[in-house]
Amino acid sequence: MSEPLIELRGLKKSFGDHVVLAGVDLAIAPNGLTVVIGKSGGGKSVLLKHIIGLVTPDAGDVYFEGKGLTTMGRAERRALKSGMSYMFQGMALFDSLNVFDNIALPLRERFRLKESEVRSRVSRKLEELELSDASGAFVSQISGGMRKRVALARALVTEPRIMLFDEPTTGLDPLRKRAVFALVDESRKRFGFTAVMVSHDIPEVFSIADNVALLDEGRIVFFGTSQEARETDHPLMRAFMGEPGSAAYVPES
Repeated sequence: MSEPLIELRGLKKSFGDHVVLAGVDLAIAPNGLTVVIGKSGGGKSVLLKHIIGLVTPDAGDVYFEGKGLTTMGRAERRALKSGMSYMFQGMALFDSLNVFDNIALPLRERFRLKESEVRSRVSRKLEELELSDASGAFVSQISGGMRKRVALARALVTEPRIMLFDEPTTGLDPLRKRAVFALVDESRKRFGFTAVMVSHDIPEVFSIADNVALLDEGRIVFFGTSQEARETDHPLMRAFMGEPGSAAYVPES
């Protein structure tokens, strides 16, 4: 494995008496896709929020090319965050804005760009993700699968170095899930970003993953390539793969 772009070292986080992360160690290589899996409510989204800086750890740190996030100055953190995008589980699209303006929002809010540059970038992303015909439509007027593409376009329009995906296929049928995974995979290879994704779609998500991390009881208990995840004898991983008689695991209802 190459030198990590992102590294979590001894990351701990509790909310009141509830321990969510109990010492997470995880190295994320550049230009790949690392998928984090685990039980529902087990801290996967909290882990993502530590990477983007929305949550501060109780102990440990998140390192970017060897430099700890909690030790960075305000300007360094701002520069780092400008190179990151987060695709939320609920997509967080605005019903009051059309597709074009939803995608343009981060450019207008976070960057000092001329409106001509904003329109050029958004138009290019609309074309790349086959959304040009829906540019003037409102969120309520487009399908669930198309909304996922709009959310992805908005995340990609800032040309991020790092992309974080929190359950990007929630609520989609199997066909649309595969389409979103294919879109993410194609986009990563085309635009060259490093991706971290939280997903419950196992083993389908392994088809686009370079590495898989299994979070359980606040720690990473398995880490390996997608092929190693498929072939491991680790009992909890076998349970996530749906094998009968494997480790005691109660799937989501």
